[in-house]
Amino acid sequence: MGRSSLHPEERIGRLQCIIEISRLLNSTLSLRPLLSEIVRVVCDLTDAETGSILLVDRRTGELRFEATTHPDGHAIYQMAVPMESIAGWVFRHNEPVIVSDAREDPRFYAQVDRATGVETRSLIAVPMAVRGKVIGVLEVINRRNGGAFTPDDLETLRILADQAAIAVENAVLFEQSDLVAEIVHEMRTPLGVIAAYADLIAREATSPQDRQEFARLIQQEALRLSRMAGEFLDLARLESGRVFLAREPVNLTEIVESVLAALRPQAEERGIHLEAAIHPDLPTVTGDAGRIRQALLNLVANAVKYCRPGDRVTVQADPGDGEVRVGVVDTGPGIPPDLQERLFEKFVRLPIGEQQAEGSGLGLAICRRIVEAHGGRIWVESEEGQGAAFYFTLPVEQG
Repeated sequence: MGRSSLHPEERIGRLQCIIEISRLLNSTLSLRPLLSEIVRVVCDLTDAETGSILLVDRRTGELRFEATTHPDGHAIYQMAVPMESIAGWVFRHNEPVIVSDAREDPRFYAQVDRATGVETRSLIAVPMAVRGKVIGVLEVINRRNGGAFTPDDLETLRILADQAAIAVENAVLFEQSDLVAEIVHEMRTPLGVIAAYADLIAREATSPQDRQEFARLIQQEALRLSRMAGEFLDLARLESGRVFLAREPVNLTEIVESVLAALRPQAEERGIHLEAAIHPDLPTVTGDAGRIRQALLNLVANAVKYCRPGDRVTVQADPGDGEVRVGVVDTGPGIPPDLQERLFEKFVRLPIGEQQAEGSGLGLAICRRIVEAHGGRIWVESEEGQGAAFYFTLPVEQG
């Protein structure tokens, strides 16, 4: 690899930093924050402008962007790169590369630059492998000082890629096993109800009227199980990257109107007023209209579920600085402070009065995944007794 260009003190300092980072990487099992931390650290250590992690989709075999430090990272999130690209070559051959002039390399995939608006001049790409099996590629783009990447930078990336691959594999396995355990736990209650009522129906002493009621309750729990299973699968796909979002112009006004029309009968039946407050000059965002509608539908349906007769739910949409902010604001009972920080976690439900809310407890977790996949943010603002407001942002495509 040649002699190091670093002073001994700098080299020792970098190695100490790598040791500390390795400890950090192995201290978390949450995949998304883990990936973000890896690319941030690699850019700092190699003085790179941006860094990215591409992971292989285990279902399709495609290599896709899973994390990046690029400010417009949403533009390439989940983008697939061909196996003939530089990253694809590194993945297939399980070998690192330093490219000093990307434009002169026939493997260079220019579509990424077109999507982000950033010119790739030079890069390092190294394989992320666990027990000899490559699971992805770690890369850095352009040194901040305009100079060339060095063998020391390559060595740093290789060490971190080995550590990161193990941490990523552990996080993926943990999330899969953790989700399965939670799914089994959540399904036990409706399955128990179905078994109990089926037993009562089979008893000779049960009247025809009771049998009819028990059959209705069994059907109700079966439908609940079906909805839960659908949301479990949806969240699993979103977390694993097997759901690929469309990137097309989205008319948010039409989405808001569609959601309100779908939920207005349910709201009117409960005496809840639905309304829209949409800015007249709302810019067009780019994304997946179906997924954005799904997130908004979840938020408005939740507001209707928790509001009381006479309450009001308002869907807002306003332009911001390079983004659109969408809000679902209600005059309901509000949310306890101790629950607000955990609302977007899996299987968290709010109580309705003295009763625990039904459902899978995955709706808000799914909303968060959809919004973050679009490069946006989602949060809640609430005071008990004074209603709740759920907001999310969507970046506006810069032209």
